[in-house]
Amino acid sequence: MSDKRMSRCMAMQVVKNDGALALYNGLSASLCRQMSYSLTRFAIYETVRDMLSSSNQGPMPFYQKVLLGAFGGFTGGFIGTPADMVNVRSEKHLVNTHSSLAFYDSYSIVIVRLKLFSGATMASSRGALVTVGQLACYDQAKQLVLSSGFMGDNILTHFLSSFIAGGCATFLCQPLDVMKTRLMNSKGEYSGVIHCLRVTAKEGPMAFYKGLVPAGIRLIPHTVLTFIFLEQLKNNFGIVIIS
Repeated sequence: MSDKRMSRCMAMQVVKNDGALALYNGLSASLCRQMSYSLTRFAIYETVRDMLSSSNQGPMPFYQKVLLGAFGGFTGGFIGTPADMVNVRSEKHLVNTHSSLAFYDSYSIVIVRLKLFSGATMASSRGALVTVGQLACYDQAKQLVLSSGFMGDNILTHFLSSFIAGGCATFLCQPLDVMKTRLMNSKGEYSGVIHCLRVTAKEGPMAFYKGLVPAGIRLIPHTVLTFIFLEQLKNNFGIVIIS
């Protein structure tokens, strides 16, 4: 069964069994993760980028954007690991549990067992790649679109650039996303990251891209909406945007 068909069947089954609102189960855990992970990586990337762009009197080279995105994403991924683990484990236990109860139950389990940063290596590495895909690729795509002279700095440019960035982020981080989820859901099956890598590799190269379509369906709209809203906030609150 293809990823697209599988994701559609799973969505229909969830709606049939628990109702349409069940698609938003785990929202509290996801918001907690975003408040720690995304705020950190965006703050680091945007602040340092603007400082360097101002001192250099122009946009940063792409390789610097990649390095900065990797650093910001790695830091954000590490800081957001506890909330990320709660998010993954609460989603796993939501079949017979209300989302809020699952969140607090999973959080309690994480605290009691003192495994706050279990899977931090994968979460941080994934954060680095997705930030490179989202922030660095967005900035570069926007710069290229504007330099072509065919489009101005408007919402259509923001949409096109963020769509490209979302696709890049999905492709870059999916292998680590697969391994990160396996490690966080592990009950002793894997002795470490390398062992998980070897086991996954034995299933074939495409094992690293299982769930690519559902991941794209989640990450691309998320990326598009994030940057469209971000650009509108910048434009309406007087922040100078260096392009």
